[in-house]
Amino acid sequence: MKKVFLFFSMIFSFGVLIAQQGSAYPPLDKSPMDMSYFPGNYPLLKIQGKITEPLDARVIYSRPQKSFRTIFGELVEYGKVWRLGANEATELDLFRHVRIGGKRLPKGRYTLYAIPYESKWTIIVNKDTDTWGAFKYDPKKDIVRVDVPVEKNSEVTDALTMIFEKRVDGANLVIAWDNLRIALPIIF
Repeated sequence: MKKVFLFFSMIFSFGVLIAQQGSAYPPLDKSPMDMSYFPGNYPLLKIQGKITEPLDARVIYSRPQKSFRTIFGELVEYGKVWRLGANEATELDLFRHVRIGGKRLPKGRYTLYAIPYESKWTIIVNKDTDTWGAFKYDPKKDIVRVDVPVEKNSEVTDALTMIFEKRVDGANLVIAWDNLRIALPIIF
């Protein structure tokens, strides 16, 4: 009987230890981080040995959810600098020299911000990286500011989504959330 009691006591203690270790991990983020590449599916093509174009750009961002909220004009205020996502500010990696808003940008890593308005967004390319939100946004570190028109979508996009769309002279960085869509032209 003592052996049975000792056995179950050890199993219980082991279970408590495992439960305590599991709680040491942070909970899942409601706004998971994501990446988009240009050309699209670049990592998969690289693994498969099917790359036909070099990697030109990548955007790294966190994907907040609409979750029945009013996004633009409330959660994301008009006329104020926004981190263009959730958590860390969105980052744009350029693997070649490009033009955005008529200005030449050398290859490198940048932070993207936006100032949304009802009919246009001002997209900001800033040289300060590894920032959380827009709390320490410094306009003196802006490299480019470009206005892009807002398009209405017929469908609602629940999670903020960024993708690259190919164009003849480069790509558009398409940003969609709620019932809005904007396209930032990037010229290669």
